[in-house]
Amino acid sequence: MLMLSNRRRLAFTLIELLVVIAIIAILIGLLLPAVQKVRESAARLKCQNNIKQIALACHAYADATGGIPAGYIMNTYTENPYSNEIGPNWAILILPYIEQGNLFNQYATSINLHMAGASTDAGWKGIRSTSIPSYLCPSDPYNQADYTAGANGSLGNVSNWKRGNYGANVGPFHGNDISKLKNHGTPAGGGWGYVGRGPFTMVDGTNRRIGLGIQGIPDGSSNTILINELRAAMVSTDARGVWAFGLAASSVTVGNADGDCTTPNDKNPRSDDMKDAVEDGANGLGSCSNCNNNQGQARSMHTGGVNAAMADGSVRFIRNGISQQAWWIIQGSHDGQVNMNID
Repeated sequence: MLMLSNRRRLAFTLIELLVVIAIIAILIGLLLPAVQKVRESAARLKCQNNIKQIALACHAYADATGGIPAGYIMNTYTENPYSNEIGPNWAILILPYIEQGNLFNQYATSINLHMAGASTDAGWKGIRSTSIPSYLCPSDPYNQADYTAGANGSLGNVSNWKRGNYGANVGPFHGNDISKLKNHGTPAGGGWGYVGRGPFTMVDGTNRRIGLGIQGIPDGSSNTILINELRAAMVSTDARGVWAFGLAASSVTVGNADGDCTTPNDKNPRSDDMKDAVEDGANGLGSCSNCNNNQGQARSMHTGGVNAAMADGSVRFIRNGISQQAWWIIQGSHDGQVNMNID
């Protein structure tokens, strides 16, 4: 009598196991880009919320004082970042309006000396070692590393500055001397003959410390960028993205639609003019490292463009493909032009 085997298979064959592994790998490969896209979308939304809150803080400051804060304050005008002439910047002045009043108050005595008139008091610089969460874009992996010191010295003669990712719009005009933009001057520049100043200005000496009122922006608050994104530098000796220091590419954008500094995230070599900054145009951080600090582009780690807060508090995503002329117009607060296509 024949007996039939009743044994059961208890395991996969090697070929079946390899097929299963291959299917899982394919599924992961298909899923990973989607996960990354969702993460970047969430990071971009967080960044947009940050920049909106900063713009609204500038509004609150203007309501309380009669105008937006100075972009940066100096005792005597200089483009030398290693000087003791530089005082507090806009990002320090709005701290009480982003729920950082306790931090502001720790340095209020020194800040108020600069607000009252010419001063070289250095006490305010102690604020540099505090990181402000709402000043950090979650898409930028380099904003956690402090600035230390460059080859020529350290910012304001002190090191260890925390990073940030947002810059006040001083204007698209570069020229030979950024001081032409101070005190609400209206120089002509660029290839179009437009006025090149922005809503923020540099003030020095005993000049007025309060900037334009929101409703006093000649081109209109909905047509003018107030705050741009900035990238933090990839090395500790490069001062791009230092939130508490008021110079080009540290905490302000300026000259960013002029010359070789053309459009958001441009990859032009020597684009920014920033002493000691790394020349890395291929990675979107081109800089004239032996130039004075007078030109800084809007840059981000987001795909395809930068977030920008308009002066009316709205937030727009400005794509890298915007024309240089349109980029100038939307940065300029006094150019008298209707905004061109910026999408």
